[in-house]
Amino acid sequence: MRSLVSGGAGFIGSHLCDRLIARGDDVVCADNLVTGQFGNLKHLQSHPRFQFARVDVIEQLTLEGPFDRVFHLASPASPPGYLRKPLETALVNGVGTYHMLQLARDRAARFLLASTSEVYGDPLVHPQTENYWGNVNPNGERSCYDEGKRYAEALTMIFVRQFAVDARIVRIFNCYGPRSDPNDGRLVPNFVTQAITGQPLTVYGDGKQTRSLCYVSDLIEGLIRAMETSGTTGRVFNLGNPDERTVLDLAEVIREMAGSRSEIVFRPMISQDDPRRRCPDITRARAELGWSPMVGLSQGLAETIEWFRRQLETAAPRS
Repeated sequence: MRSLVSGGAGFIGSHLCDRLIARGDDVVCADNLVTGQFGNLKHLQSHPRFQFARVDVIEQLTLEGPFDRVFHLASPASPPGYLRKPLETALVNGVGTYHMLQLARDRAARFLLASTSEVYGDPLVHPQTENYWGNVNPNGERSCYDEGKRYAEALTMIFVRQFAVDARIVRIFNCYGPRSDPNDGRLVPNFVTQAITGQPLTVYGDGKQTRSLCYVSDLIEGLIRAMETSGTTGRVFNLGNPDERTVLDLAEVIREMAGSRSEIVFRPMISQDDPRRRCPDITRARAELGWSPMVGLSQGLAETIEWFRRQLETAAPRS
């Protein structure tokens, strides 16, 4: 098969490109490198079945040839990323999604939209099921991403109903692992970088807010199953690990696993729209995809910490 991955130079996208190459696909990665990093793909640069196209999916696409699968992951995904580029974030999830859906329709390709648990906002239902409509601030500073993804989901379902595009939606919960940006600003990159470099681990608020961390290899398996399982057209799936932990607990676990003596410091919340609880109900993914996460927190964090340690050592100036 020939697969297109938008946002393929990003953290998750680059792992997806690896998996598709490994199964024998010809892979075209489309990325404008606004938040993606070509270094994530350097090992694929000379592969005969891999092609990198530096394009912006907000612009009219000129990608040539047939495609069997279209994975749409393009978008800044961390708060620092989308708050730095709010207009681009809104447009890539609106105009960019429209262009990718049009391409899938024109080439008769299967389509997968990478949405987010952020569509649930600060949820009033716990754990979150796919039927929950969410509690999102429609004009807050995070709405460029939250509402952008909600609009992307609406566009996807329009193409399913009106044009019979074979599309499905996955909502990603707190993915972590190697290749995430040390300056990403999210929980695991922040805590791991701070622990390794001896900086204080910064907890915003009282640390009682919860997150559910899913290791990247588990997520990639979920993306593949959502795309390839029959009967998933028009379906929405939560992909995440229901192992819910408090932010303070995660800070303490990461500090211990990194062998760090960093103190934990508390700072005021940066955004009032930050969710207090975040945990996926993955009943549907288990039943319809046969998917559930396999990598435990200790194993995933050990691999992530080791990767960050190597990256930070490489980046450190030599005396």
